[in-house]
Amino acid sequence: MDELPVRVYGTQDDLAADAAQMVQIFLSECIAARGEAFAIMATGNSQIQFLEQLIKLGGVDWSKVTLFHMDEYLGIDANHKASFRRYMRERVASRIQPKAFHYLEGDADQPLTECTRYADLLQSQEIDLCCLGIGENGHIAFNDPHVAEFDDPWSVKLVSLDQKCREQQVNEGHFPSVEQMPRYAYTLTIPTLCAVRKMICISPEKRKAKAVHDALREAVSTSCPASYLRTQKQAVLLLDTDSAALL
Repeated sequence: MDELPVRVYGTQDDLAADAAQMVQIFLSECIAARGEAFAIMATGNSQIQFLEQLIKLGGVDWSKVTLFHMDEYLGIDANHKASFRRYMRERVASRIQPKAFHYLEGDADQPLTECTRYADLLQSQEIDLCCLGIGENGHIAFNDPHVAEFDDPWSVKLVSLDQKCREQQVNEGHFPSVEQMPRYAYTLTIPTLCAVRKMICISPEKRKAKAVHDALREAVSTSCPASYLRTQKQAVLLLDTDSAALL
């Protein structure tokens, strides 16, 4: 669709396996060429099988890879069960021992200073890879429709979360109710996500079908922030038959 290649797999397992192989090959090529690699990783239920497959596959010298993540709830403790730092620490960092994993400190005392700190870390080198997903409201990272900007002047910013995004987090089991989850979050902005050499967007499951349809079939617009991927030649979108059901 436009500049965006789209692959559709028969099962989520097939999608996760191919995504893992793509990441393994690309990171290994980066390390072979420059001796190191830098990558931004996503959290969320849609990434779990892919991350499992990637770690089991092996073949990446993780001691030469520096990792970042793309969002975190404002004010949340690093050990909270919904913390993206905890997700990454338990599912990724503790198992592969990367060269470094730079975390967004959701409970930093000075949130705006934390945005600047993390932006400086990201901008200190070219980022090779961004692995991401699509939210049920079409967001990428926490760039919900009402805060998404395709020409955002910021690299990292604080945003409010819309109702649909908050309901998704509850339905995925991260919070007991919408009222008990944070209203604000840190997010990497859309230009920051796209300023990488390769983007792999992993978006399986039937609950993503409407967002995928809007991203590919409606106009490129912040009403569905993921539609911007159609302008990115370095991106590829991976779907299963469930998330592609409305295409």
